Amino acid sequence: MSAMPEVLRVALALAAAGVPVLPLRRGKVPFGNCRTCAGTPPRCGGRPVMKSAGPCQCPAPCHAWAAATTDPHVLTSPLWAPVWCEAVTVAYHPGGAGLTVVDLDDAAAVAWARESLPATRTVQTTRGEHWIYRGAMLSSNAVRPGVDIKSLMQYARWLGPGTGTMTDLPGAVRALVVRKPSAARPVVTVPALAGGGECRHRTPAYLERGIAMAEQRITEAPSAVHATVYRIFLAVLSAHGRCGCLTDAHITRLFTAAQGKGESPRHCTDAWTNARTTLGL
Repeated sequence: MSAMPEVLRVALALAAAGVPVLPLRRGKVPFGNCRTCAGTPPRCGGRPVMKSAGPCQCPAPCHAWAAATTDPHVLTSPLWAPVWCEAVTVAYHPGGAGLTVVDLDDAAAVAWARESLPATRTVQTTRGEHWIYRGAMLSSNAVRPGVDIKSLMQYARWLGPGTGTMTDLPGAVRALVVRKPSAARPVVTVPALAGGGECRHRTPAYLERGIAMAEQRITEAPSAVHATVYRIFLAVLSAHGRCGCLTDAHITRLFTAAQGKGESPRHCTDAWTNARTTLGL
């Protein structure tokens, strides 16, 4: 690479500041997956790539947000060189930098934010603004008209440092992705043991205490909420999932606790389903 493209200069500066970056091609979209990962099912570094996976293991830009990196050796490697020559702009992974971007797509959305959200650093976009908060959460699109949340497992275009003082992620933003379980959660049933199994619960209070403890552990999780929710769902199902005593009311309480920590309804359902699959339920 005889002359360093400007997009790469910007990317290296952001990476040096601890912001994971990736190139975007024309149309403001990531480059396509590598040949190895373009098949079905996709593979990455010799392992399946899941939506909740961490950084991509491929040597070239691959898997959109998961390709974002702060490693200058990766960004300047020969495998990335052709991509930077074609890139038109730089994107970053907000969640990887511990940030959340409230993407306000039009004037009406901006007006709503000014009335409803705490002030923070703002970046002008083509049609609206990005409001950037300190703190990461699950991403979600169309949380209200003209408003998307970009944080974990999402990318946002780099449009400059913006203006104003960045503030901590408020509960008002987290609440935008929380839905009432009755409206958003599909009915989940837990099958009884084949041939009928005797309930191991000594008293009704035994099950109630287990659900209450699970709610408390989710609510008090200081970090790694997604992994914590899955682990607790797995523990609850391991103890109470084979006798048929878990009801929709119990499951709703667990989902409500998880959504209160920022988990989306879809991630709650995925964690519950994965826990059941692990236990063979």
